[in-house]
Amino acid sequence: MLAALIVVKSFNSGRPASVHTSLTSIMTAAATALDIIIMAAGKGTRMKSRIPKVLQKLAGRPLLQHVVAEAQSLHPRRVVVVTGHCADEVEAACAAFTLPQTTPLEMQFVRQEPQLGTGHAVQQAVPKLPDDDGVVVVLSGDVPLTEASTVAELVKACGGDQLALLTVRVSDPTGYGRIVRDANGVVQRIVEHKDASDEQRASIKEIYSGIMAAPAKRLKAWLSQLNNDNAQREYYLTDVVAMAVADGVAVVGHCITDALQVAGVNSPLQLAELERAHQLRQAAALMEQGVRLADPARFDLRDDVRGVLAELSCSTDVEIDVGCIFTGRVTLGEGARIGAYCHISNAEIAAGAVIHPFSHIDGGGDAAGVSVGEGSLIGPFARLRPGARLGREVHIGNFVEVKNSSLADGAKANHLAYLGDASVGERVNYGAGSITANYDGVNKHRTVIEADVHVGSNCVLVAPITIGAGGTVGGGSTLTKSTDAQALTVSRGKQVSIANWKRPVKR
Repeated sequence: MLAALIVVKSFNSGRPASVHTSLTSIMTAAATALDIIIMAAGKGTRMKSRIPKVLQKLAGRPLLQHVVAEAQSLHPRRVVVVTGHCADEVEAACAAFTLPQTTPLEMQFVRQEPQLGTGHAVQQAVPKLPDDDGVVVVLSGDVPLTEASTVAELVKACGGDQLALLTVRVSDPTGYGRIVRDANGVVQRIVEHKDASDEQRASIKEIYSGIMAAPAKRLKAWLSQLNNDNAQREYYLTDVVAMAVADGVAVVGHCITDALQVAGVNSPLQLAELERAHQLRQAAALMEQGVRLADPARFDLRDDVRGVLAELSCSTDVEIDVGCIFTGRVTLGEGARIGAYCHISNAEIAAGAVIHPFSHIDGGGDAAGVSVGEGSLIGPFARLRPGARLGREVHIGNFVEVKNSSLADGAKANHLAYLGDASVGERVNYGAGSITANYDGVNKHRTVIEADVHVGSNCVLVAPITIGAGGTVGGGSTLTKSTDAQALTVSRGKQVSIANWKRPVKR
């Protein structure tokens, strides 16, 4: 049975227990207290946006939120976020982040003003670090997809007494600091791109990711020795590598092959490229488990706008057409089919249900805020809002909106209708153009439509009202009083025809 359920979660939105277990074992093996510094002070000029770079969104959440969630899953003693540009805005955003429900996170802030380089940024965090033999990990707020297991391995490589650098080999290292090794392959230093020689730029493909793990006491000493004697007139954090070598401290390059984990964002183009690479990876995980995606390049799984973390759970034989967006927590039952260009958020879609193209299902801020019963047919162009609860084989057709309403098994609203704050019984047929008038200008009221009722076209049911079981409401009726079971109720003006009537003409 376990193999029949596929769960894909957006990176850093939470991990299965097995992943948490492996992280815990790695961190236990490191046997050192861990503190994390996240650099988030930069302006991000190339983003050409009023929004700070670290608050630009990837998969529905800020870049910095990805990094904070990653840090949280490593169970550090504290996380120190270095802010600068729009510091108040960034710090307020951090306080509002939705994070996985694991261990509580102690988050502190320091400010880098002015911004004088990466080394200068980390210097600002030094007063927040305890004077002990712990390990400090430095992360970048604009590098969102580093996996916590990778950082845990880096901490393990540090071992509490070595300087460990997360590196990656790339075909085009332009703009990145190069890892300089000696003839024996031992790391000697990092040279920034602007300070590298032509030979170094041409021959060295291994780059520094910006992520390191270092013994706290050693790092503090090295930071105090930094200077800005370089082309940028900045204090480079990378200069600590040469200091470590000079002090006889081993420098370990933990090299990975997955460049996506260390990809940063500096422009809208890079953000879009990273978004697509991330979504393709999520799509691939689904397809490997049997989900049919018509085009993996046109699939998106994101956190929702209210901060509900992305999680898509699919049973067997699920089919998803092009252009679909899933946000928050969505469950798709066995054989469910999602038509093209649907947007589904915080919903449970049961087995055999079909969501026809261009339908919008929004469960609101709660997980599974909308439920669609087994074998139901929704859309095209339907809208299900928070609190919509549909039974088995319910039909919701084109341009029908349902909000805070339940529809029992076999109920149908096939065209151009509104059901708000209503309880609809089994086998009800709800006519085109009919609405529940649920709001009196101050309060919402409920409409009850009992089993086997037929509501004609263009009716207005003014709540609070109950339509008795088996009743019929004639088309065009406006009802303000409840009706008896099995009754035919008609409420409309008498039809009048005037023979030989002529329309007025212009003079």
